[in-house]
Amino acid sequence: MKAPGKTVKEILANIPEERHEAFNKLHNVIVKNLPKGFEAAISYGGLGYVVPHKLYPAGYHCKPTEPLPFAGIASQKGSINFYHMGIYADPKLLKWFVSEFPKHSKQKLDMGKSCVRFKKPEDIPYKLIGELMKKMSAKDWIGMYEANYNPKSRKKK
Repeated sequence: MKAPGKTVKEILANIPEERHEAFNKLHNVIVKNLPKGFEAAISYGGLGYVVPHKLYPAGYHCKPTEPLPFAGIASQKGSINFYHMGIYADPKLLKWFVSEFPKHSKQKLDMGKSCVRFKKPEDIPYKLIGELMKKMSAKDWIGMYEANYNPKSRKKK
């Protein structure tokens, strides 16, 4: 159920009608709260929020031609999914998000290894996601990524 498109604008326009309003609102909240250095882009068949090559030329270690991914949203078969690498890389940020979630949504937190799933668009905690997006700068994300995920930048012990 991925929305077809080769640009951010095309993907937003092609979201299924029953999710269109919620998905676009989620995108707008993310963009409004995205720290300087990140950009919206097409990423893995959905919308990604990435560190562009102009800021981090090495790109993503799994595929260096791709910019460094940070967050994303996608319309999947049964849900709108929100991806945020920071909550998986930073245990303090994850703990904050998990503790704040019940204050912002009636829905029980449905969190997988790489995403938070929202089966009902009306249960998306836009304010919480906006707050989360502000909590990690591009510089902080690059440092965390290099320390934890990029084998080329890890210091040999």
